[in-house]
Amino acid sequence: MIIGLTGGIASGKSFISEELKKRGFPVIEADEAAREVVEPGEQAYEQVVEQFGTDVLEVDGTLARKKLGKVIFADDSKRQILNQIMHPAIRQRMLQKKTTLEDEGEKVIVFDLPLLIENNLQFMVDKVLLVYVEETEQKKRLIKRDQAGEEDAEQRLASQLPMSEKQAYADAVIDNNGTRAQSLQQLEEILKRWNIQSPS
Repeated sequence: MIIGLTGGIASGKSFISEELKKRGFPVIEADEAAREVVEPGEQAYEQVVEQFGTDVLEVDGTLARKKLGKVIFADDSKRQILNQIMHPAIRQRMLQKKTTLEDEGEKVIVFDLPLLIENNLQFMVDKVLLVYVEETEQKKRLIKRDQAGEEDAEQRLASQLPMSEKQAYADAVIDNNGTRAQSLQQLEEILKRWNIQSPS
């Protein structure tokens, strides 16, 4: 079974991802794949430089994420160009990793996909597990986590589908507004309901 783990920015998805790893489930992270596909020499890296120029590079030739982030957050059409380069490359990398894990005999694999619903990637997974948090709480956590201003936080939240809408796409939801212990209890119940045994 492939579980698609998703959530919103600052919703606590990483916490659940870590907990799944502790239980022995292999987790393939979209963010990690995203870093790998833009390493110098990779095809997506070449395409990014071609589209955005060398202004988005560090002195050593690696991608300057913050500079690129500023460019695309301010301009929707540029964000779309970047997405058209990145998304297929990330999907391909994640599927390669999945194949390797399946060859090694793994039965349950977790795809950690922040934008699973926004990018209509449900076809890649068997179950969608959403980590949910109220939007006011989400904004509060985001400002605290990134030391960001309110405006910056609002801009980031606006670039994702609202949490309330995401719930409609999920097979199961972990309500992460409470304590960590409460979230873990929900995780255990969901795994049980899906008849999934922890490998470790």
